[in-house]
Amino acid sequence: MTESSAFVFHSAGTTHPGRVRAVNQDAFVDRPRQGVWAVADGVGGHQQGGAASQTLVSAIAEIAIAPTHEPLVEAVRQRIIAVNQELVDRAQALGGDTLIASTIALMVAEGSRCICLWAGDSRIYGFRGGRLTRLTRDHSQVEQLVEQGVISAQEAMHHPEANVILRAVGQTRTLELDAVVYDLYDCDKFLLCTDGITKELEEHEIAAILATGDCRENCEQLLQLALSRACGDNIALVVVDARRVVDETTAPRWMRVD
Repeated sequence: MTESSAFVFHSAGTTHPGRVRAVNQDAFVDRPRQGVWAVADGVGGHQQGGAASQTLVSAIAEIAIAPTHEPLVEAVRQRIIAVNQELVDRAQALGGDTLIASTIALMVAEGSRCICLWAGDSRIYGFRGGRLTRLTRDHSQVEQLVEQGVISAQEAMHHPEANVILRAVGQTRTLELDAVVYDLYDCDKFLLCTDGITKELEEHEIAAILATGDCRENCEQLLQLALSRACGDNIALVVVDARRVVDETTAPRWMRVD
């Protein structure tokens, strides 16, 4: 349980190279005691993308377990921005068109709320009262096409431009992280995942898995279902279960806190 938190968290994470790729560029952070979770999907060549995601999750994990004199979410945000500068500098030193970058989808628990930060097309879902809700918005070419009504969300899963992302850590020297804050309620579940999951599984399938079982079981079921399909991409996912120390009535829907 995080300090001064009204919630206790259980979570589990896993990563897999998928059925096609020999190198795994995805990574995750699973720190339930500190209330920090993240997934990252490396962008660039095999070595560059993998190095970017590992650098990013290592930096986040270090912040999660080290004492800090500022709010945890702000410490994590500043560390991500510092990693962004580090990756840009590293790519420039190598010259040419070298790109060393990674998506990030991160959740921090603070008291009775959670803060989601992200850049790229890795996602965070909330599961409450039997309903799955996507809490993040992809920074991707296909997301723009969906919003414009050019293609459907289902068509976006296998669109030829599905791998084109518009924002990532290390992509440009200036990084903008989107953020939303949500109230926590008893029995909330969360899924953080890279696009290796969302390219293979539809949201009703994810919801059906999260509806029963614990975090470890959910992770294994989601992974195995994805692997039973084409699964041409790497996978990283984390499932989080939030339980209130003193139970309260579960809210019927997600409520955003401005």
